[in-house]
This record gives sequence, structure tokens and C-alpha cells, in this order.
Amino acid sequence: MKITSMSVSRRNLLFIGTAMAFGGVSSSFTQRAQALTQEHNTSTIKALVFDVIGTCTDHWGTIVHEGQIINRTKGINLDWGAIANSWHGLYPSGFAEIYNEKRPWQSLSSLRREALDNIMRGHGFSERELASINSVWQRLELWPDTLSGLNRLKQRFTLATLSNADMADMVKLAKLRHLPWDLIMTSELAHTVKPSPKVYQLAPQYLGLKPEEILMVACHKQDLNGAKAQGMRTAFISRPLESGPNGNVDAKPEPTQFDINASSFNQLADLLT
Repeated sequence: MKITSMSVSRRNLLFIGTAMAFGGVSSSFTQRAQALTQEHNTSTIKALVFDVIGTCTDHWGTIVHEGQIINRTKGINLDWGAIANSWHGLYPSGFAEIYNEKRPWQSLSSLRREALDNIMRGHGFSERELASINSVWQRLELWPDTLSGLNRLKQRFTLATLSNADMADMVKLAKLRHLPWDLIMTSELAHTVKPSPKVYQLAPQYLGLKPEEILMVACHKQDLNGAKAQGMRTAFISRPLESGPNGNVDAKPEPTQFDINASSFNQLADLLT
């Protein structure tokens, strides 16, 4: 299938919806013109691999929701929005040290726990409470379009994860949220983290496909660029609320950089139909 200027009116309606989701109609005609100069043949795609945290799940919203329950239970008034931002901002430094081989491989959940301990020091939380908070990554809430979009895509494609997370966390999350993965892969299998080429190379290895037959789906452009460098196709999903309503997130589509730009998994399914 080619996404070109010969697209039917239904595609135009999808584009209008995407333009509104990506920040207004004022620039939509320019974006549409850019998109129409591209011909991305997606007919050879056989499998989709997904970033999970941020792309499929709302980590900020989940941390805030569970934190508010903790506030009520303990009679405290912590700003869990600020905690969620600080927590998500701290542990990538540990990822970077592993990526640059300045630190030996270790469980990614342990890196998150290390960052959490730094943030929560002095707030009077017990070891058991901190362990429970750290396990929130196994209970992340999904974006509203995640399940419906994945179930539509599964009708035509093999679906797999390719996440910077622990295998156990992804298995528990999949069971809890009924995620329809055919295969779970994480960077733990490569003992490094994205955007290391070793992580993306897991996909063709374990799926038994050529890189160009695999579409990497993510809301993080660095992740997609890493996949693209290994010969994979790319789909950018805009998640403007990934860091909360006041977060600073790059959610703008890149028609000339990625094969597909969409505002939801359902729109991705439409574009691949």
C-alpha cells in the first residue's frame, strides 16, 4: 500500500483529525503538502514492534493517580505530578551509563528504584512502601486508544514489544492490561538499552523477518531514529500528554523523517489498511 496524493476522502478526514490533535489546523495544509510528497510503501510490513512506556501507557497519569491514593491513605500532601516528572527524568542517566558502557548491566527496575530513592528521601516511606511504588511500572494505565488499536492491528500483523524495561515487568503489565502481544522483547535480552543497535537487532532475530519488514512504533523520535538506522520502518505516534498537561513533549509529526505519523493506534490501523 502507498500513502500518496491519490488517497480517498476518508484519508483526508483522518488527516484533519490528525492536524487538530497535533496542534491546530493552521499548519495542517503545510503538513499535508509535505506528507503528499512522500510515498511510503507499507505493503511489505509483516510485524509491528512497540515502545511501551509512553507510547502504549500513561506513566505520568498512573503515578499521579496512585500517588493521590497514597496521599489520602497516609494523610499527606505530596505533589505527585512533580514526583512523576522528576522520577522519569532521573533514571535515564543510569540508562546512559549502561549505553556508554560506563556501568555494568543491571535490572532496569533497579535503576528506577535508585532514582525513586533519591526523590523520596526524607518523606518517611518504608522499604515496603517504596518497593510498592516502584512496581507501578507493572500496573501502568493504557492510553484510551491502545487496546482497540492493537486489537485491530493484530488482525493483520504480528505484534511485539521492544521496550527499555525488564522482561518480567512487561509480562506482568501485559497480563494485567490484556495486551495482545504475540512476542515480548525488551532491552534486557541484549543487556543494553535503546538506542543501542543491539536492541533493535533483536526484532529481526526473534521475529525471523528482514528489518524492512518490521515497523517500529513509538512516540519518542530518538527511538524511531535508532530503529531506522537498523533498516526498520518507522511510525511516530503523538502522545502530547506523556508528561502531563503541562509537560514539554515533542509531539509534532515528521512527514519527511518517518514512514507514518499518526495521533493514535486506531489511526495507525486506518493508515495501514
